[in-house]
Amino acid sequence: MPSAILHDASIVKADGTVERFDPEKLMLSLKRSGAGSHTAERIAETITSSVGFEVSSSEIYTKAFAMLRREARPAAARYALRRALLEFGPSGHPFEDFVAELFIAEGWQVERRKIIKGKCVEHETDMYATRNGPNGVETIAAELKYHNDAFYKTDLKTALYVKARFDDIWNCDPKTQSCPIDRGMLITNTKFTSQAVAYAMCSGVELLGWSFPETATLYDRIVAAGIYPVSTLTSLKHSEKKLLINKGIVTSAMIPGNRDALRAAGIPAERIGAILSETQSLTEPFSHA
Repeated sequence: MPSAILHDASIVKADGTVERFDPEKLMLSLKRSGAGSHTAERIAETITSSVGFEVSSSEIYTKAFAMLRREARPAAARYALRRALLEFGPSGHPFEDFVAELFIAEGWQVERRKIIKGKCVEHETDMYATRNGPNGVETIAAELKYHNDAFYKTDLKTALYVKARFDDIWNCDPKTQSCPIDRGMLITNTKFTSQAVAYAMCSGVELLGWSFPETATLYDRIVAAGIYPVSTLTSLKHSEKKLLINKGIVTSAMIPGNRDALRAAGIPAERIGAILSETQSLTEPFSHA
């Protein structure tokens, strides 16, 4: 097993915290991305045998991604998913558009940046979604918080602010106007503080983040829907990703219908073929731990 190779190495995370390097954790993350057991074990063993007694998380990621990219591009794309979301910045609008596409893939009708009148004032919601449920039409309004820093957590203050806005909408006078949301959500591409989670669970605000809730995280829903950020594609250069995002092409699924945008970005025909192939491979089902 990889863990038998090295016992005392430490891994230094980007936020400065230090913890024991666990090869098993690395192997599980590779399998979760769709790498086969043999591939995941071999990559974990190779990296474990090559690191010293202190290694950065960035170095581990770079080595694992490079090896995975050579052997299984779809798995490499999923392994890089968290960082791919960070490439949407600095504006939060591409992330908002991506989440809208995710909800559409899940069967919702979506309006973006919709104005809703509350009891006291009007509110611009980042996303307004409706769909037919078992008990009639379901409605969701969502506030999205995008962060360029993977270690920045959406905090209690943000949860309080979002709840206050939803309360104003929920408390509108149904005799004079429509009160058109059943559920309020706070969505982020990173994590939440423990206080934000506790308050949201108590107050009725639903949370969706990189690792929350436990059984249906943002990562889980992206993989289940097969809707990936265009920045996930390993066959695109960073500058090409930016050009496509600036044109409103935020998911890999949008690529086949926008080949002209690839040509306009100066991508030669043979690379366009490789990009389309990778896009197609991301839609294929896979088994993950």
